[in-house]
Amino acid sequence: MYTKVNHINSAKVWFFLGTITLPLALVILFEVLKGRQVVIGAWVWSVMAPLEQVLGRLWSLFPVSVAEVFAVLFLSGCTVWLGRAIVLVVHQKKPILFLRRLLGLGIVWLWLWAGLCWFWNAAYYVPSFAQREGLETSPYSIEELAEVTKYFAQQAAALAPQVPRDAEGHFAADLFDCFDRGPSIYHNIGQKFSSLNIKAVKAKPLFFSRLQSILGFTGIYFPFTGEANVNVDAPACLIPATIAHEMSHQRMVSSELEANFVGIAACTSCDDVVYQYSGYLMGLINLCNALYPVSPDAWNKIAEQTFNRELFIDWSDNNNYWAELESPAEDVAGDMYDSFLKSNDQELGIHSYGACVDLLVNYYLKR
Repeated sequence: MYTKVNHINSAKVWFFLGTITLPLALVILFEVLKGRQVVIGAWVWSVMAPLEQVLGRLWSLFPVSVAEVFAVLFLSGCTVWLGRAIVLVVHQKKPILFLRRLLGLGIVWLWLWAGLCWFWNAAYYVPSFAQREGLETSPYSIEELAEVTKYFAQQAAALAPQVPRDAEGHFAADLFDCFDRGPSIYHNIGQKFSSLNIKAVKAKPLFFSRLQSILGFTGIYFPFTGEANVNVDAPACLIPATIAHEMSHQRMVSSELEANFVGIAACTSCDDVVYQYSGYLMGLINLCNALYPVSPDAWNKIAEQTFNRELFIDWSDNNNYWAELESPAEDVAGDMYDSFLKSNDQELGIHSYGACVDLLVNYYLKR
């Protein structure tokens, strides 16, 4: 009897130690190897990327975001688990029960972090998209920045009247149709940049899009299912460009800097007018954010000379939408994501969205 009990207890101890040490070892191994580009590159291109692309095609059979379903189930489970722990402590007066459950929850999150390290963070430590494709980001003058900004404003203004609009002039393209057409937008850019030429799958709309907006996010790529997920509560005029942005992550474009550029370049080079317009508008916003602080006069002159009624409406809709949703929750979420990016050697953190201007100026200045 005692031998059997001891045997069972010993097995539990070993199982418990294994559940902690294995994910911890994976995290430590990742930290040790992440600086070795050859090793990490072999993992990313031979295992991680192919697996995520297979998963993306598999889960594309489902119309809803499987990533969102998983997230809801996971967070609900964590909440119930923690709530049950509190109930047990209150009823049984045994704090050790709460500590055990808290430790169990910590182990689950440790496994999640280990998985994230090896199935997404690794992509931050391989040659960047610009390096893979030989793109240069040489210094440029304010005049050159203004020149490219003016080009984007002119293109956006020319395309603005061509996209579907409602009676009041607001952007009114069918978003579900945009999702259906999404895979085709990478055809042209894939011919120019071979690393982007993979079998495309549709991005998916998020059910809890409003929550994403409150937190300040327009979309998210989920590496465990290979899905590109898009916030459809955000201003519709920028949703096609956001679809392109999130789909770039499926092509292992990891940094937000490069994902913004790739998404914009994919849109502006495709044959779809709605995507073209959305891409030029997204690019114009990025360029404006860079130009206005250093030369407000130059920006104001561009806006006065190029903006037409349709472009002005979309510009205002976007600004008003995000202004109304400013909150401490957005600041907290932004700070957390900023810390996540910097922990993976993305020195600009969340501000790397604005840094895509370097690629935009150098790429479009030569067109």
